[in-house]
Amino acid sequence: MKNSAPSGSDNCDAFSSLTPAQAEEMAQSLLAWHQPMLREMPWRETRDPYRIWVAEVMLHQTQARTVVPYFERFVRTFPTVQALSDASLDDVLKLWAGLGYYARARNLHAAARLIVEKHGGAIPPAKRDLLALPGIGPYTAGAILSIAYGQDEPVVDGNIIRVLCRAFDVTEDPSRPLVRRFLWQLAGDLLPRGRAGDFNQALMDLGASICTPRSPQCGSCPWRGFCRAYRQGNQDERPLRPARRLKPHYDIAVGVIEKDGCVLIARRPAKGLLGGLWEFPGGKIEAGETAEQALSREVWEELGIEVTAANPFMVVEHAYTHFKVTLHVMRCRYRAGTPQCRACDDWRWEQTDKLGNYAFPAANQRIIAALQADRGAIGTNQTEQSPPPS
Repeated sequence: MKNSAPSGSDNCDAFSSLTPAQAEEMAQSLLAWHQPMLREMPWRETRDPYRIWVAEVMLHQTQARTVVPYFERFVRTFPTVQALSDASLDDVLKLWAGLGYYARARNLHAAARLIVEKHGGAIPPAKRDLLALPGIGPYTAGAILSIAYGQDEPVVDGNIIRVLCRAFDVTEDPSRPLVRRFLWQLAGDLLPRGRAGDFNQALMDLGASICTPRSPQCGSCPWRGFCRAYRQGNQDERPLRPARRLKPHYDIAVGVIEKDGCVLIARRPAKGLLGGLWEFPGGKIEAGETAEQALSREVWEELGIEVTAANPFMVVEHAYTHFKVTLHVMRCRYRAGTPQCRACDDWRWEQTDKLGNYAFPAANQRIIAALQADRGAIGTNQTEQSPPPS
């Protein structure tokens, strides 16, 4: 190979000297390694494009072992594109709750309705049609086409980026568009014609099980003899990672507003952060505000009612991928006004024991659990890590 990574030109073809014979040798060694090591996952037992689509959407930014129970519940509840299309977004989000990246669920639901409307409920086998659907990009389209339809389409995800950057000693940041195009070209050059689905899954599994982000098991890697980074001893330095930024932190005032044995909940706007999920009203504490002042202001701006923060209830420390929050949860007295949707899509007075029927973010689930178990005591501080909302 003449170059291990792009260095400024826009012509990606100039950077690859992988011969067909080399590509074939690498592909066959990977397939031979993978055959007896197939991971037992429910989506590996089918060629149904719907199930493969659901699995690939769930697997985006989420580990397979986390996805399995969600996938099984999802396809049991919505076994076809038509069933998913017929469902309400509330029902879809409720089933998705806890998996994170909620935009994936909203896009999946919207795409199902388009597939029913434009394609008679059948997932289209054409790349152009797939890319026109919400939430489907080149990776998801490539996975569906190669695994479900047997088409010779490459895929490039985070695991595959890591494998390729090590195998070909890519010395530049793979988030750069030029470098990303180069990696897609490499993935396509390596693809064994007629076995794209098997190869793509093998490459994903190689990154997930052997060529891991830390402490890769190079001694067990079928590409050890081909890997330039391994030969040079710099595999831990690939792929190149940009400097990490400190996560911002936000203090949030949250109100458990009680009236006639019920609590007030609001549904977030469909678009934006945690879109379509239900929550206890509140918002960010601005500079110079107390939590009580922020809560009164936020509830008025969001719902047009007046409340008085009565008693601190609990504090929830919650970490997402890109930021952290501290929820200062207070029990509140309802004072005046009729709730209205000023900055939400819906609102409801609901009994505490019925809150499980709604899709709430993970941090709010902690509040629900405390309310249902509590008889007036203050909850304890806890910290947890969850997938990012979107």
